[in-house]
Amino acid sequence: MPKPRVKARVKAEAWYPVYAPPAFGEVELPAVVSDDPSKLIGSGVEATLYDITGDYSHINIKLRFQIVRVEGGKAYTEFKGEEYLGDYLRSLVRRGSSKVDSIFDVETRDGYKLRIFLLCCTAKRISRSQAKAIRSIGRRIMVEKASTLNFTQFVQEAVLSKLASDVYNEAKKIAPLRHVGIRKIKVLTKLVEKAEEVEAVAEAQNS
Repeated sequence: MPKPRVKARVKAEAWYPVYAPPAFGEVELPAVVSDDPSKLIGSGVEATLYDITGDYSHINIKLRFQIVRVEGGKAYTEFKGEEYLGDYLRSLVRRGSSKVDSIFDVETRDGYKLRIFLLCCTAKRISRSQAKAIRSIGRRIMVEKASTLNFTQFVQEAVLSKLASDVYNEAKKIAPLRHVGIRKIKVLTKLVEKAEEVEAVAEAQNS
């Protein structure tokens, strides 16, 4: 006689509250569901800056987080990036003005590497030499600031527009500006990855 089929046991799913990293005050984000907390590790979570601050002027800035650990039924994240929403970005570009885009990498005091996408919108059209000067100011300020701030401090100042204000105050001497902001941030290398790279190089040299 054929053996009766035995139904596989299905693990019960549970909801896990998700928390933003310390740079964002560990604010609670929308919960996620899973039948195994280990499956949540590496999962991406998105929110707007408005969800963090409650400031409606931040509703056009999207934040990306990644779940890195689950403890006591709670999921904790780290910052992975920031980006302007598409409609908002398009609204910043107007006729009769210039858009000065800059892309460069910075390294924080504690060894994190980030790619910064800096956007400067002018009040009227400017020359190439003026655009070049504005890019140079933006790069210098971002690189210098990153070298003096740790990852958490730099992310806070970048996302909350403190660094953009520093660029604006100096770059407005080159040309009238309508908007300065970091339209996108990517975390390229985190501290743990950097340490692993150093260990790999050391092992290779000793072998």
